[in-house]
Amino acid sequence: MSQQQLQQLSQELQEIDEQIEGLQANIEAVQQEKTEVDEAIEAIETLETDSTVQMPLGGGAYLRTTIENIDEVIVELGADYAAEFEEGDAVDALDNKKDHLDDQIEELNEQLAELETESEELEQQAQQLQQQAMQQQMQGMGQGQGQPDE
Repeated sequence: MSQQQLQQLSQELQEIDEQIEGLQANIEAVQQEKTEVDEAIEAIETLETDSTVQMPLGGGAYLRTTIENIDEVIVELGADYAAEFEEGDAVDALDNKKDHLDDQIEELNEQLAELETESEELEQQAQQLQQQAMQQQMQGMGQGQGQPDE
């Protein structure tokens, strides 16, 4: 009976570990996106008209280009939409995006903490079951030693 319980707990722990790994990957992805937003804000605030930059073309290829007008910035809004903003408004839009990403990270961290707590509780249950099984084995061995062979 306790062997079945141990196997069930082990399976539940494995599922929780997989969920934890998934959440950690999501957190890293959102943090990476936040870093990119920070870099975009810094670029908008420091670049000037007629600055030369490397524009990514994809596939690891870049093109040197000169900024014609830093006052007009196109910002992705999500769901494949983008809008053109003036410099200050673009920074505000990116700050809002960053706040949203912070909220996502906080929510993911809360979910992660809940799963880690659940995992710890299941590990404690598994340890208790193992200890009980060992005690039962020891008691069974102790009872068998006290009886003489006939």
